[in-house]
Amino acid sequence: MTEKHLHEEFMSGEQAYRGRLLDVRVDTVRLPDGRIATREYIVHPGAVMVVPLLDDGRLVVERQYRHPLGRVMLEFPAGKLEAGEPTLLCAVRELAEETGYRAREWARAGVLHNAIAYSSEGIEIWFARGLSPGERGLDEGEFLDVATATQDELLEMVAAGELTDAKTLIGLLWLQNWQKGRWPLEWKAAP
Repeated sequence: MTEKHLHEEFMSGEQAYRGRLLDVRVDTVRLPDGRIATREYIVHPGAVMVVPLLDDGRLVVERQYRHPLGRVMLEFPAGKLEAGEPTLLCAVRELAEETGYRAREWARAGVLHNAIAYSSEGIEIWFARGLSPGERGLDEGEFLDVATATQDELLEMVAAGELTDAKTLIGLLWLQNWQKGRWPLEWKAAP
């Protein structure tokens, strides 16, 4: 399928800001109708999000303060990819660091792009099962609580507007569709 009539042509670009996490770019592009426009966006190395399934059906979640929103958010474990890090190894690392859990089996669900208008970030969605508890290894300056919840409890929080994290909502969507046999997962042993 060709969508050339929608494409924008890159003309020039510059880095507007570079921090420890954010790499903000400003590009000049030629629009499909020939006009010139500016695009501001964040280049992101990518991340992973883990949907951790306990043997009794409960899900492992975490509560963490998110400064831009000024509140504690409920979310599935997630984290940024290190340079050159395979996504599965990042998922294994983040689950253990943040929750202490190790998984016997892993399955990749897909990728989500949560802010397509202003960020290149792609978040790989991984499912983990056969969990066993262990010691956490939080990063310096990282503070979070680990909890468990049933799928129904999380869905009630969604309906009440209490659970609003986009990646966690997509994780729940994947979970529902996998359980109904619509979106298959291929499980493999932990690395």
